[in-house]
Amino acid sequence: MAKGGRYRLPLKRRRKGLTNYYKRRKLILSEKPRLVVRKTSRNIIAQIIGVKPEGDITHVSACSGELRKYGWKGGSKNTPAAYLVGYLVGLKALEKGIKEAVLDIGLHRPTKGAKVFAAAQGAIDAGLKIPIGKEILPDDKRVKGEHIANYAKLLKEKGEEAFLKQFSDYLKRGLDPETLLGHFEEIKSSIEKHLRSP
Repeated sequence: MAKGGRYRLPLKRRRKGLTNYYKRRKLILSEKPRLVVRKTSRNIIAQIIGVKPEGDITHVSACSGELRKYGWKGGSKNTPAAYLVGYLVGLKALEKGIKEAVLDIGLHRPTKGAKVFAAAQGAIDAGLKIPIGKEILPDDKRVKGEHIANYAKLLKEKGEEAFLKQFSDYLKRGLDPETLLGHFEEIKSSIEKHLRSP
């Protein structure tokens, strides 16, 4: 441990690499709710969070595990799932009267087309206003899972064994990964029907 009267110990969450307080302060000063997107080893989580003097308050949240309730049979941590989670949280936010937010990606690196930006794209398409450059968002083909369907087709051509090994979870749930694009549109419509119906 450092010694001396002038040494200033960083805050605990900064030391652990959990919070960038410089970025957090800038987001809070915007006085808008934050769209917080986080990835775990199994899921993608999106929340709309407000700030109060006593601490953060979660207005709405969605998790990729929740997509199963709408019939989603794809993976829970891929780009299409991230988009659908963003779309779901965006519709929930609009239901609560929240119309705009700022994106909080935490300590994720801002890489073009990353899953955190796919979730932001979903929230924007749901009707939430989020100030973000369009050049960093993933393209429509990637959002719908065309890259996954193409990879499945390629593996099937190479040999059935590699295909079955890679996509065993999809097949167990009754989804042919080559039909992912159609399935994605189906689930998006199902989410909209459930949340936008009077």
